Amino acid sequence: MSKRSSQYGRNLLVWIHVITSVGWMSQALALLTLMLVARLDPSVRDAAIAIARLLDRQVLAQLADASAFTGFMLSALTAWGYFRYWWVLAKFVITVAQLTVGIFFLDPDGTPLSIAAAALMMSAIGFQAWMSIAKPWKKTPWGENGTPKRLPTGSPRVFLACCAVPVTDLALSLVCGFPAPLFSLLATIGYPIWRFRQLRHLPAAPAPRRTSEPIQV
Repeated sequence: MSKRSSQYGRNLLVWIHVITSVGWMSQALALLTLMLVARLDPSVRDAAIAIARLLDRQVLAQLADASAFTGFMLSALTAWGYFRYWWVLAKFVITVAQLTVGIFFLDPDGTPLSIAAAALMMSAIGFQAWMSIAKPWKKTPWGENGTPKRLPTGSPRVFLACCAVPVTDLALSLVCGFPAPLFSLLATIGYPIWRFRQLRHLPAAPAPRRTSEPIQV
């Protein structure tokens, strides 16, 4: 494929990541608002909690899965990698923590714990946006010593395939009746393993410049 096609696929993946990240943050704000209303006005508590749970399971969960997947793949498909830079690693850990807590432990029921969780989720997404722009801190020990070579950018076909994964997962979720990010999980784990095996014998190259990669939110 041409350089223009490569840039198109990359830009499209960045666009999906930005849109879903903003949507995730917006839904966290919506949950926070609904739960505060439920707590302050008992007459609408049941309705507010019902709407919050609907948004959480049918909208926020889908946006969170798509945002996390596209963010992970923008790291895996570029020279940043998952664990080579502290700011990328911090985003990785925060995202995994958000997904784990949101899926397995929290329910938007209007309790102080759920209200605090929604506020923290929204704040964490904002902090991740700042890290994506500022790119603070240096390389991790894995970036300095473990894999000093520059990681090449993924092919245009892989970028375009990653753009289709969230749509495929959404269709699967509609069939199942609940969020089912199966293909996102397979790609997030499988592609870096495959690429690591392909790159083990590549020669070292200079580290990527700070302005050479797409902004992640």
